[in-house]
Amino acid sequence: MTAAAHDERLVAVAELGERLSTLRLTDASALTAMRSSLRHHGQLSPVRAFERDGAIEIFDGFKRLRAARGLGLHDLRAVVSDVGVVDATVQMRELHAGRGLTALEEGWIVRSLYRDHQLTQGAIGSRLRCHKSWVSRRLMLVEALDASVQADLRLGLLAPRAAILVATLPRGNQPSAAAVVTRRGLTVRQTAQLCHELADASADARAQVLARWQRGQPPERRGGGARPARSAIETIALDVTTMQRCAGRLQACLATTPFAEMGPAADGVRRSLVELDGVLGALSKTIASMTAKAAGTP
Repeated sequence: MTAAAHDERLVAVAELGERLSTLRLTDASALTAMRSSLRHHGQLSPVRAFERDGAIEIFDGFKRLRAARGLGLHDLRAVVSDVGVVDATVQMRELHAGRGLTALEEGWIVRSLYRDHQLTQGAIGSRLRCHKSWVSRRLMLVEALDASVQADLRLGLLAPRAAILVATLPRGNQPSAAAVVTRRGLTVRQTAQLCHELADASADARAQVLARWQRGQPPERRGGGARPARSAIETIALDVTTMQRCAGRLQACLATTPFAEMGPAADGVRRSLVELDGVLGALSKTIASMTAKAAGTP
């Protein structure tokens, strides 16, 4: 993307819009810290904005804007770029590349570009300088998450990591699971336990699992009765889903954490990745062979 013309100027707080704030999460503690910083040190960096339909819209600096409103400030320094809403949305991720954005926020940005602005997944990958598979995973993540759960997430009732775990459940089970997480104040680890239990439970048993967690009772211990073995098809489906989820998380971590930042652990991580590459290579060959046979390719 070519550099856009921009200028920095004072803009009245009342004139700054925040329509794109729906693509970001609100963190109460971060907002409190920003309000304290503004009060004691003033505005250290300008907000980023663009003009749209005669209004000035923020695309970076939502905490600064809200903190300024809370403090009753009249003006903020703003860099107003000569870009459209699509470029502004793209820059929301570029300005936080490798830091600051959760996977869900990245998913909201991708969904906005895909649904609201009708960009193809390939075009989004090109604009965000990401592989198309990354775009697809981010889109699937947010579109798999029930709207009511996303509302809890935006209100700060649900942690982003907990929401990602809840997203692994069928949409119909997500609101009730999220309600237990928020009412009981479950940790991310406890949320993972709850979601695993619900995923393994039969349709009739899920209500009992939720009721037990709602009462604050620990998970049932797996006792004497042996669990029925999964069929090969069930195992394949479960492992494919698990590997897709893990692959997306691992790719995101690798893309944002250079070896230079890993310190003494870098050598161990590198060796593990080399071993993993070999395993995935063998798996890829097996998948290619099986799918070719299924398609009737010699």
